[in-house]
Amino acid sequence: MQQPLKNIRIVELGHVIAGPLAATLLADFGADVTKVENPRGGDMIRDLGPKADDDGQGVWWKTLARNKRILALDWKPPEGRAILRQLVENSDILIENFRPGVLERAGIGPEVLHEWNPSLIILRISGYGQDGPMEKTPAFGRAAEAMSGLAHLTGYPDGPPMHPGFPAADSTTGLMGAFGIMLALQARQNGTANGQVIDLAVFEGLMRLIDYHVPVATGTKLSPKRNGLRQPMDFAPGGMFRTRDGVWVTVSAGSAETARRLLRAAAGDDFANDPRFVTMAGISANMGEVFDALQTFIGKRDFAVVQEEFEKNDAIAAKVLSVEDILAHPQIAHRGDIVGVAGEQTKVVAPVPQLSKTPGEVRWLGRPEGADSLAVLQELGLTAKDIEALAASGVVGLPKHNKETT
Repeated sequence: MQQPLKNIRIVELGHVIAGPLAATLLADFGADVTKVENPRGGDMIRDLGPKADDDGQGVWWKTLARNKRILALDWKPPEGRAILRQLVENSDILIENFRPGVLERAGIGPEVLHEWNPSLIILRISGYGQDGPMEKTPAFGRAAEAMSGLAHLTGYPDGPPMHPGFPAADSTTGLMGAFGIMLALQARQNGTANGQVIDLAVFEGLMRLIDYHVPVATGTKLSPKRNGLRQPMDFAPGGMFRTRDGVWVTVSAGSAETARRLLRAAAGDDFANDPRFVTMAGISANMGEVFDALQTFIGKRDFAVVQEEFEKNDAIAAKVLSVEDILAHPQIAHRGDIVGVAGEQTKVVAPVPQLSKTPGEVRWLGRPEGADSLAVLQELGLTAKDIEALAASGVVGLPKHNKETT
């Protein structure tokens, strides 16, 4: 079955998470991604985190580099730059997440890239954007989480701000980067714009998805604060609780009527009929008492009883899943959300979203350094002798088995 991005070609100069993830999301749906790595070391994400038991490759690398062809190329010397130019001339998109100015100093800024290919869409990801007072300030994902407001909203009121349990800023940026590319492709297709530059700061995507803190502060003069096991603004009854049998659950009730039914089940008619709880605004204003009532109710019962009681009242009590729970969950299995490929022990999360006629696919996981150098260079018209000379000079890198055969 043909995938929706089958004829889209991408050159990825990305490293670590944000840029590479944007390319991976598109590769899952058929884009032909050539990831360019330095022949002397490759992307540092190869060495971050644990290694797979079967082949010693980094498991994070396996998923971030899945469905990509790997070209080991030093694009800074003239010979490498000529190869990069050929790639760009034959591609639709270039993705990079260097610090601002790196491409310009190397002589391949957007103006040069658009001379090579006027239709090229360039995704530029950086800590704080390509210009402005923080243009040269170095940044990583955690700094972006701090700047976006996420860290300020996460944790206990009397404790320090906290980061989430995954690289939220980098991952969100990858998602927004892929979204931006699709918008630019559509603009190119309908004639609105040809090649253009997407300038994306790492803090911006996360700040956009948090969404509510800015309108709350400007529209109401309220200031959202971190609130421990409860939501920062407590819009509706909910939070994180532990059942009598030790199961952590997150609960929520989405309307005033549902909330009152839940309060009646948890604390009786008198509590539920209190005039303060007639509207969601009243419930929100007295959320401390609501939280305490729910905590008492849930803490005295096993999870199965809590779940049943919440369901009877059209509210939600969802178990907090560990990764082991995820791998064994029947709904996740039914959806096909965890997939593997032949010959690999490592499994990964399947492409999202699910398309009925042109679904995504994991065709292979991240490959060794230079795994596709020979094939990519041959496609560009280089001869075996040319490739051998480039490998000898260090401009390109070949995997061991290719070095032995060229």
